[in-house]
Amino acid sequence: MPKFYARRRLSILAAFTGLIASVALFNGPNASAALPTPVSAATARTYLASLSVATEVRTGYDRDLFPTWITISGTCNTREYILKRDGTNVVTNSACTATSGSWYSVYDGATWTAASDVDIDHLVPLAEAWDSGARNWTTAQRQGFANDVTRPQLLAVTDNVNQSKGDQDPATWMPSLTSYRCTYVRAWVQVKYYYDLSVDSAEKSALTSYLSGC
Repeated sequence: MPKFYARRRLSILAAFTGLIASVALFNGPNASAALPTPVSAATARTYLASLSVATEVRTGYDRDLFPTWITISGTCNTREYILKRDGTNVVTNSACTATSGSWYSVYDGATWTAASDVDIDHLVPLAEAWDSGARNWTTAQRQGFANDVTRPQLLAVTDNVNQSKGDQDPATWMPSLTSYRCTYVRAWVQVKYYYDLSVDSAEKSALTSYLSGC
């Protein structure tokens, strides 16, 4: 069973801090303001040192084992909630569908005015989570991971950039916008630590390198 339940009390203050920051900045200029603030680089380095290093197990993955999207608030499901959180001047209808607004993608620096051009990225991909420990979770635990709006795990980005990322980890894929890379790896390590997911050796090496420059 994942250890993240035991870690809830340890990370409750950080979680509330991230939530307060994200609520205060719902109408900010870009998605980097809306993403719950990741832990510091120093904390991320400490977390990374404690993560188990293991070879990924890729057998048995099925996206349906990570149910998405669920209702988060009122009529808004997870996708709609993140679109509203990460966008600027977002207008929604009674079903919480975004009818207008703009979205700045922190991965590539592009701005979009149609929600259909935006994907909600799982920063630590679902397949990556499966490979590094989530295969041992219950479906309810995987659903919680796939719809986690408290940790820095979900954000609105350009759809084809998200699709090109796929299930890659930082050893093989990083945002093209170099100014966002420190935020990205800090968030990656925080999510992996919270959910007690392992890292493979190439992934750990890449994360160590990027964090050393933060």
